[in-house]
Amino acid sequence: MKKYTLLRQVVDLLETFETDQKDSPKFPIDINGFKHWISESLRKEAAVFEPDWEGKLEGRSPESVINTLIVHMNRYAKTYSKSAIHGSDFSTQEDFIYLINLKAFGAMSKMDLIKKNIQEKSAGIQIINRLIRQGWVSQEDSETDKRSKVIAITAAGEEALAAQMEKIRLATRIVTGDLTYAEKMELIRLLDKLDRFHKPIFLKNMDQAALLDMVGKQLKQE
Repeated sequence: MKKYTLLRQVVDLLETFETDQKDSPKFPIDINGFKHWISESLRKEAAVFEPDWEGKLEGRSPESVINTLIVHMNRYAKTYSKSAIHGSDFSTQEDFIYLINLKAFGAMSKMDLIKKNIQEKSAGIQIINRLIRQGWVSQEDSETDKRSKVIAITAAGEEALAAQMEKIRLATRIVTGDLTYAEKMELIRLLDKLDRFHKPIFLKNMDQAALLDMVGKQLKQE
């Protein structure tokens, strides 16, 4: 009888999973959903590992550390990007990021391209105009909205991008440092969660004077 103990435990766990999903559906009731449910359950049960950080004993908050580290990572990434485009006709990392998006997703309106790169309109227009002057993108009237322009990468733009892609890919790999594959996957999950929180707020283009209060109230409600 003892040899069936594990089987009974698995069956009990499956019953708990199905009951849990009927009451509060989150995962599909199949083997993949079961595996994700177990993974999340284990993550919730695990004790939270709290690392040390500068200023912790003096009361520095984890939110302060996260903000600082994100700013630092942005600066590190820009440094490597500058090295990747050194000696080329690219002016900034935004230039090749815009081209990469056009190559990957195809022609789109100016505003769609700017929103995809999470930038303000004025800064995005400057980048697009610079790419047009370089002959790396073309623009034409939109067939659906004559007031807007559709932007597409040109053959010259693809050539300019291809000439730097090896260095760009190297810079991208360097930014992730010595993270393991599992750590990269977890970082993607966390950053994607933050992105899904912030992007809708950014795209609303809220009044700067009221932004903090409005988002702060949203956080209190959650």
